[in-house]
Amino acid sequence: MTASSTLSSISSELAATVERASPAVVAVNARTRIAASGIHWREGIVVTAEHTLKRDEEITVSFADGRSGSATLVGRDPGSDLAVLRVADLPEATTPFAAADSLKVGHLVLAIARPGEGGPSASLGTVSTISGPWRTWRGGQIDRLIRLDLNFYPGFSGGALVDTAGQIVGLTTAGLSRSAVVAVPVSTIERTVDQLLATGRIARGYLGIGMQPVRLPDALKAQLNLAGNGGVIVVNLEHEGPAERSGVLIGDVLVAIDGTTIDDTDDVLALLSPERVGKSVPVQAVRGGQPVALTITIGERPRRGG
Repeated sequence: MTASSTLSSISSELAATVERASPAVVAVNARTRIAASGIHWREGIVVTAEHTLKRDEEITVSFADGRSGSATLVGRDPGSDLAVLRVADLPEATTPFAAADSLKVGHLVLAIARPGEGGPSASLGTVSTISGPWRTWRGGQIDRLIRLDLNFYPGFSGGALVDTAGQIVGLTTAGLSRSAVVAVPVSTIERTVDQLLATGRIARGYLGIGMQPVRLPDALKAQLNLAGNGGVIVVNLEHEGPAERSGVLIGDVLVAIDGTTIDDTDDVLALLSPERVGKSVPVQAVRGGQPVALTITIGERPRRGG
């Protein structure tokens, strides 16, 4: 096979992959100017990127066959940048979904979007990073970090990440990383869709503090018999927030929460899981060089506009 025929074959296969997968990708009109993308996930259900929804009402969805319909917001989860929409008379999804387990660094992938009422758009790239579970800067827990190296155009957030077999393996978004495009894997989307359909929201814990990591002097750690290297210093307190109500003061250094040593802000966020909302937990702090024992009842992070 000549180089020319090989390239032609690859080109045809990529075009066929877009043609197979693109009917599942819709345009979501919930902001001014360019629409975002979404994925026809289940019967009556569309999933999109939460950060692209600039309004909760008067949302419309445009489909590959030219139809448009009104959508009702079921719920949104800023932590995972996912939102679930309900659309009447939307049949079962036909495009196959697959776990992202088979993806490897260097694999070719396609980001497929529909940033308007016209045809689909696609961008070819590679998987640049694969790693384990990670917590987003917005507090969400994603099953796998999938970082992509591809051109990401306006309206692509909320679209589908498709492997070379034509299977949807995730939802692409620019809303979870300040430096790269990532994909939320199918497993995370499934879990989030189930929770939002059941309750309309995903509770996330919060303490109502601004914090920064800090290292403690070795002499102080030895004196107080502290296990970690440091903690987080409280630099701001939300008025009547969980921490302030529990007696936390600006300048306190939190070194352990619920028996878990704290070395960084990520350690704190990891402990604010949904199952801890409403739970009173012991907190070990250092105040003015002296140990302080506190009990904080973890609150629920207020929803936007709430």
